[in-house]
Parts: sequence; C-alpha cells; structure tokens
Amino acid sequence: MTNADPFMAIADPNRRHILEDLRRGEKTVNELAAQLPISRPAVSQHLKALLDSGLVDVRSEGTRRIYVINRPGFDRMNMWLDQFWS
Repeated sequence: MTNADPFMAIADPNRRHILEDLRRGEKTVNELAAQLPISRPAVSQHLKALLDSGLVDVRSEGTRRIYVINRPGFDRMNMWLDQFWS
C-alpha cells in the first residue's frame, strides 16, 4: 500500500461507484466508463487513485487492463474501523 489514504479515495462518489461495479466482478476501463457520466480518461484517473490507495489491483491481458477489487486493501480498512467497536 502506498501513502495514499484509502478513506480519501472512497470519499469521491465516482470512485465508490467504480468500487461497487468491481465488487460484482473484474472490468476494463471501458466497461467501467460505460456506467458513469464521466469520460474514460476521468475513469482512468479515478482508478489510479484507487490503485494508489491499495483498494484496486490491475492485470494486463494483451492490450487490455483488467481491474479488480484488492481485498487486502479493504481488510486493512476494516481492521482500522474494527478498533472502534472492540
């Protein structure tokens, strides 16, 4: 995980929408952009913020980049939140 704050990353509603889409399964930038009222380059910028915060991972398949939820990133957030309920 980099220095990017995952809580800041999820503060943006477009990023939350991207995460909700990825929760249902892996997707390309084009597939994600089709579900949002923003441009494909804007989706790419949001994905970079999610990657930097450790919430999303990416792999290449030929010329396509496939994005998926990075479970360990969410596990770290959950552990931090859980300390308030213990």
